[in-house]
Amino acid sequence: MRTDFYPSRVGSGAKLMKREDPVIHNRGQFDGPLNASDLDAYEENGFLMLNDVFSEDEVDIMAEQLKQTLENAKGEKSDTVVTEPEGDEVRSIFEVHKNNDFFRRLASNEHIVKAARQLLGSDVYINQSRINFKPGFSGKEFYWHSDFETWHVEDGMPKPRAVSCSIILTDNYEYNGPLMLIPGSHQWFVSCPGETPENNHKQSLQKQELGIPDQESLTQLFEKAGKRIETATGKAGMVLFFESNTMHGSAGNISPLPRSNAFFVFNSIHNQLEEPFGNTKPRPEFLANREGIKPIEPQPTFEKEKTTT
Repeated sequence: MRTDFYPSRVGSGAKLMKREDPVIHNRGQFDGPLNASDLDAYEENGFLMLNDVFSEDEVDIMAEQLKQTLENAKGEKSDTVVTEPEGDEVRSIFEVHKNNDFFRRLASNEHIVKAARQLLGSDVYINQSRINFKPGFSGKEFYWHSDFETWHVEDGMPKPRAVSCSIILTDNYEYNGPLMLIPGSHQWFVSCPGETPENNHKQSLQKQELGIPDQESLTQLFEKAGKRIETATGKAGMVLFFESNTMHGSAGNISPLPRSNAFFVFNSIHNQLEEPFGNTKPRPEFLANREGIKPIEPQPTFEKEKTTT
């Protein structure tokens, strides 16, 4: 019988639990773009923002690919295409690393894959991929949550040994609904109340109502952070890495400026999914990759597009 070190949705109460696992594994085993200060900052805060990872030309290529993918998805009836809760505007398109040649190559980009290996201390694979859109005026909020809580309970991810990589494709300002993160929150696991109904993902992708922390736990995390909340603001081309258990969320976007990003979840090859810890059916493959897993080999991304422009 396996031991669950991160129990959640097992009763009516919430609980704040100290993290049982290291943040960075096998420091120094892999070469990559991150220096010691970068690794220290990630270990302390649970996230790392890197500017100027991609050139203006590369950002333009990514933005054009994202625009084309969005146009192709409009009106498509597919589980991998998620719309806003109120309306038919596309919110997210999942599994782009399998269904789109460009985003498959972007998921193997040498800079971000090497950085992910440094952070996780092992070879990595894509656990989930998507491109996200938050339209101007109508982009909805997404409440505070830890991704690992969902991935553990509903997908069977054993340990918080995964990292999310968000490639910012539009300028992010304080006022167009950027991601907000609580520094240091990754060191604590919030065990959430409630039980998970069948096919919860169909509702939670539009608005998450289970696996969300209680206000008391959020307040404690906020106070432990010195009453700080950081926002992922910056120019297009910035890359944000954030630890799987970092508490994050975003406000609605009532500005005229849309926001979009490409999003890849890198999981350690030693942390592959098991049976869900919440005693539910596993979520679909497009949300939690279980098939054909093999380590990603870092490679260049943009040669094909640059030779045709």
